[in-house]
Amino acid sequence: MPSGTGSPCDRSSFLASCSVSVTGSPVRVAEASDIVLSVCPPHAALAVAREVAGRGGLFVDANAVSPATVAGSRAVIEGAGGRFVDGGIVGPPPERAGTTRLFLSGPEAEAVAAAFDGTVVETPVLGRDPGRASALKMAYAAWTKGTAALLLAIRATARAEGVEDALLAEWARSQPDATARSEAAADAAARKGWRWIAEMEEIAATFAAAGQPDGFHRAAAEVYRSQ
Repeated sequence: MPSGTGSPCDRSSFLASCSVSVTGSPVRVAEASDIVLSVCPPHAALAVAREVAGRGGLFVDANAVSPATVAGSRAVIEGAGGRFVDGGIVGPPPERAGTTRLFLSGPEAEAVAAAFDGTVVETPVLGRDPGRASALKMAYAAWTKGTAALLLAIRATARAEGVEDALLAEWARSQPDATARSEAAADAAARKGWRWIAEMEEIAATFAAAGQPDGFHRAAAEVYRSQ
């Protein structure tokens, strides 16, 4: 958030209400900002933290990464004298109220939440321990994107065995939302599944750290890698 631009804006009024400039450099953005909100493909999260470490104001890692990756980014930022807050986004781009939440955790989470006052983005604070917001994101996406990958694999298997039409007919009778969900999963994976490969790997790491089997989401990463 560039200094002097006020609170962040919902997308519908973004151009009218916010001062926007494209710098082409994360470092220049960080140096001009009171709050740096990092939202990038999960595999790049740590690299972004390293690039802007020691620059700008409060750094919010709002990427879909595991608590362990968050700890790495925090060490980079705080090691360079910066301030760090953990974040996790649930929901679509914030076009209207009630759809999008930025979960936050860390000693300065309340300050980040306050920056979104008056916008359509909700900012639940999960405490002062960095990692909680990302843990919530990992648990949430484990279901939404993990089951989407499972549906893709199910239909691919049925197709390979020559029973896809029969499966769809049975779904229509006993699981009426399954076909639509599988088609939505295929459409989403075709457009942005490349971003979810690393996210599934981050979820797998989160499960493993919690003593749970990590194979579900390592397999999901392979499904998205094949799309």
